[in-house]
Formats: sequence, structure tokens, C-alpha cells
Amino acid sequence: MSTVHHRAVEQEIQRQLRLGATRPGTLPLPDHDDLWAAFSRATGGGKRFRPNLLLATHEALGGSRGPAAVQAAAALELMHTAFVVQDDVIDGDQVRRGAPSLPGGIAADARHRGAGASEAQRLGEAAGILAGDLGLVAALRAIVRCEAPAPVVERLLDLFESTLHATAAGELADVRLQLGPADGPVVLREALAVAELKTALYSFQLPLRAGAILADASPEVLSALDEIGSLLGIGFQLFDDLLGMFGDERRTGKSALGDLREGKRTALIAHASTTEVWPALQPLLGREDLGEDEARRARSLLTAGGSRAWVEDLARWHVSSAAEAAARHDLPPGLVTSLDLATAEILRAADLTLPASAPQHAPPSPAPRRRAEEELPA
Repeated sequence: MSTVHHRAVEQEIQRQLRLGATRPGTLPLPDHDDLWAAFSRATGGGKRFRPNLLLATHEALGGSRGPAAVQAAAALELMHTAFVVQDDVIDGDQVRRGAPSLPGGIAADARHRGAGASEAQRLGEAAGILAGDLGLVAALRAIVRCEAPAPVVERLLDLFESTLHATAAGELADVRLQLGPADGPVVLREALAVAELKTALYSFQLPLRAGAILADASPEVLSALDEIGSLLGIGFQLFDDLLGMFGDERRTGKSALGDLREGKRTALIAHASTTEVWPALQPLLGREDLGEDEARRARSLLTAGGSRAWVEDLARWHVSSAAEAAARHDLPPGLVTSLDLATAEILRAADLTLPASAPQHAPPSPAPRRRAEEELPA
């Protein structure tokens, strides 16, 4: 994002946050003030990667609605913050970017004031849900009032609303996956479907499509961007799953124990269930008391069984396929360059935060028990 665009988006985000602070009017509502202040703090510290993608797409396609694009980009960042805050409630994450998450911070403050642990946790979770709701309203309000013609605003509203519905479904599906067997025949397919719903839609397809809508792009361009966004998003989520298991906590700012303790049904675990290490790995998953020594054992099994390399290769395949699709479709050179930069950034971030592993190779054949490739979606 150029310095000018970055400054414009930051100013618009702050403007929307100031508007949100005034919504109760003259009513003295200290709880609202605390809640909105916590949400406002949660918007800080991000890379603004999604707004950057929206603005770059709009500009590369020759768009001329700069103010509206900035307003939509700010709305997208507010939506992202709302999703992050509510995701921290769903996953029970107390830390985000190396600092207390919104629910974690509210709970810690309540404990400091004398509340018991369970009461403080309940307050933090309630705050996360409610702050997320307020953030989503603010995001939609920003779209409604953006400086674009009414038909364009209508299309943007449809896009944001449909993305919100799909992302909510993806979050619930992610939780539902934990209820079934970790080695069922459809787990890998469902894990990838969840990755598309949870991440690809709002982090990639939404900014690409919103920027294109604002630039009056053709249906052919919109279709191409949807394909590219899906590939990028799934690759991004697969890398995120790897970071949740193997990432350097000093760089990721989050615990590498959470996914193991939750027994999260990621593609990594789905693949591991097809390998010969599964009988030793399965008892380590979903244990709230899992310690560092057992976590190291689980990571060692995931590496030895080939699951880490398989998922990393699959992630890189999705990201590189997105770059190939960008080159294959008849897209403007500036947009292809922007997409190349996005793919390079995803790979660079993965290389920085994932400890070195064995050299890359073709995805290993798992298991005598079942070939994971057979479970990939057609």
C-alpha cells in the first residue's frame, strides 16, 4: 500500500471508530465506552493486507472511485477485526499478536479487580461477542455511506453480507469438525472446505471482488479473481494451520499449543490420520493439560509421518497456482503484479515464521491405510 493510501485508510478507520464511539448519544454508558475502546485498540497493529489488496485491485483495473475504495477498504478492516475478536472467543485464545486478545484483556482486567477466574472469563467472552457485533455493524454502515453510486453500493452490500454469512458458516463448521472422528474419510475434504469459507472468502475473494466492483470490472475478470482468491485463501489458511502447530511463537505472537490442546481438525491432522504414526499421535490430541514435552512429541510425529511436508507442499501449490492463474487470465499487468506481490508476501511470511524443515519434495504417499489424495475435492 502506498504511503498516501495507507494514511487515507488509517484516517478512515479512525473516523469510523470515532463515529462508533458517539452512537449511544448522550446516554452515559461506561460499559459501551469500555467495549468500543477495546475494539478500537484491537484494530491496531495489523498489516492492513486486505485493504491493500482491495485498493491495489481497484487501481490496477483503472478504477476512478478512490474515496469509495478507501471507505470500503476501511470497512473491510473493521470486518476483519470483528471476525478476529469473535474467533478468539470461539478458540479460547487469550493472546493475539503477542498481547492479550480482546476477551483475554477484558478477563485479565476483571481478575485484577477481584473477579473469580470463571466469572472473568465469562465477561471476556461476552465482550468479544458483543464487540464483534458492533464492529460488523460499523463495517456495514461504512459501506452504506461510501461515496459510490447506489447500484455499486448495493453490489458491495450484497458482497459483504454474503461473505459474512459464508464466514459464519465456516466458523461453525470448523467447530463442528471437532465433534466427529479425526480420521473419518471426509475430514480432509471438509478441512479444506472450511479453509475456503473461513479465510479465502473474506481475506482474498472479498477484497479482490470489491475492488473490481468499484472499478466496474467485467464478469470475466470477477470470475478470474474469484478463482485466484480461492487458491490464495486456501494456501494462506494451510500455512496458518502449520504456524499454529510449528510456528515460532516469538514471531507469530500466539501459542503453538492451542491447536494441539483443542485437537483441531486441520488438514495437517486429517493427513496424519492416514499415516502409520496416527496410533501414537491420536492420544496426544485434544488434551487440555498437554505439556511442552508431549507437544514436541506430537510435532515430531507429524514431521516423521510426512504430514508437515505434505501440507506445506499443498499450501505452496495453492499459492503458486494462484500466481499461475493470474498470469493465465487476461488481467491487466498492474493487477498481475499486485497478485504476484501478494503471493510472494504469503510465502515470505511462512518462511520467516516456520522453523526450517526438511527440503521440499513431492507430497509423500501417506499410509497404507488410505491415500489422502483420494480425499481431496474434485
